[in-house]
Amino acid sequence: MRRAGQLRFVDFRRNLRVIAKVPRSRSTGPTALAPTVTLVTDPALTKMMSLRYAGTCSGCGVGLPAGVWAAYDRVSRTVTCARCSTLDPDDQIFQAGTAGGSAQREFEKRKDKRETRIRAQHPRLGGVILALTDEPQRTRAWATGAEGEVVLGRRLDAAVGVRVLHDRRIPGSKANIDHIVIGRRGVFVIDAKHYKGGPTLRTSGGLFSPRVEKLVIGSRDHTSLVAGVHKQVRLVGGALESAGLAHVPTFGMLCFVEADWPLLGGDFMIDNVEVLWPRKAVSRVTSQGSFGSDEIEAAFRALAASFPPA
Repeated sequence: MRRAGQLRFVDFRRNLRVIAKVPRSRSTGPTALAPTVTLVTDPALTKMMSLRYAGTCSGCGVGLPAGVWAAYDRVSRTVTCARCSTLDPDDQIFQAGTAGGSAQREFEKRKDKRETRIRAQHPRLGGVILALTDEPQRTRAWATGAEGEVVLGRRLDAAVGVRVLHDRRIPGSKANIDHIVIGRRGVFVIDAKHYKGGPTLRTSGGLFSPRVEKLVIGSRDHTSLVAGVHKQVRLVGGALESAGLAHVPTFGMLCFVEADWPLLGGDFMIDNVEVLWPRKAVSRVTSQGSFGSDEIEAAFRALAASFPPA
């Protein structure tokens, strides 16, 4: 129980509760009591969480946007960024994550919602209707996407010499990044796609008109996927810069799982985004480069803190 005149604050770097007992007396004479400080180890005060509101790290002073994972102290109501916090690095935020987890949850949510609605509208025939009808295509797409992320995620997890983050949420958005891989060449942002057909690069113009490149799958134009990867690459690059790792390059990839690829070649580059398949992606992220294990670990921790599990 807190006594009158007692103040509390937290040293996050040591994860210690500091209690300063300050008397109410305003006397400054020799008989006045000097403040005394007691250090009490109390890890329960600090909790790693996704911030609801923007704040400032009590350790390094960096601004923390809403949605980022940080250490929150219940007593002082202050926050500390994941890099300054001394919480166990094996905490959830620094785990690789579950590939396809958020997509699978979205599929289950939509499926359950449809089943509840049909059973409520048709109490007697609801089960029959569900057995004889398929899920809407928009619902099935979530399950298909999750399968693609899982297939690629397994290959990335088996890769040697890299750190991997799966299914990371973009703070302030409902969107997520499928895979982030940190290797000796730099950081790779990979968007996994589970489409039918073969990805191809089609170009037009050139000599007397601007050159235009299009990503075509089957017979449909999916060039918009490239813009989505560019946005993710910019966000990851910004997080690295904020962490003092601006020198680490960031690469974008579109990885098509179980697509129709030719026997020879097939991968290509469109607007600085590589388009390839899972085995080729693993070959890229594990290629040799100039970054050592310390820089790889630093980038991993910075990105894990900036993009929490979805």
